[in-house]
Amino acid sequence: MEQIKTLSLKGNNMPSNELAQKIAEFIDEKKGKDIMIIDLKGKTVIADYFVIASAKSTIAVRALADYVDEKLSKEYGLEPRGRDIDPKWAAVDYGCVILHVFHEEAREFYKLERLWDDGDNITRI
Repeated sequence: MEQIKTLSLKGNNMPSNELAQKIAEFIDEKKGKDIMIIDLKGKTVIADYFVIASAKSTIAVRALADYVDEKLSKEYGLEPRGRDIDPKWAAVDYGCVILHVFHEEAREFYKLERLWDDGDNITRI
């Protein structure tokens, strides 16, 4: 049986799949583009899920990452384990879920979702 990791957030447990969905919803609220949730369970030990989104500008890349960070902190008491912010790519690590926000050009260049796509593990938002 597949085990789903949970995070303890303000006394509540949130499964990693729900955290990935919540992150995707926050990105969608702020008009992130081409949002994908990639299920990585059984494929890597890095995380259970990647949430990948695009932004039209370098300012929007940072703004989207900051918005998710702020919402998870205020609403769920969750702080990232790490943040790596570049003008064209932001990665925010929540342990079992890693958020990647790309400038559209960088996303096209790296095509991160292509590395993990096995046909049935990607949800588009």
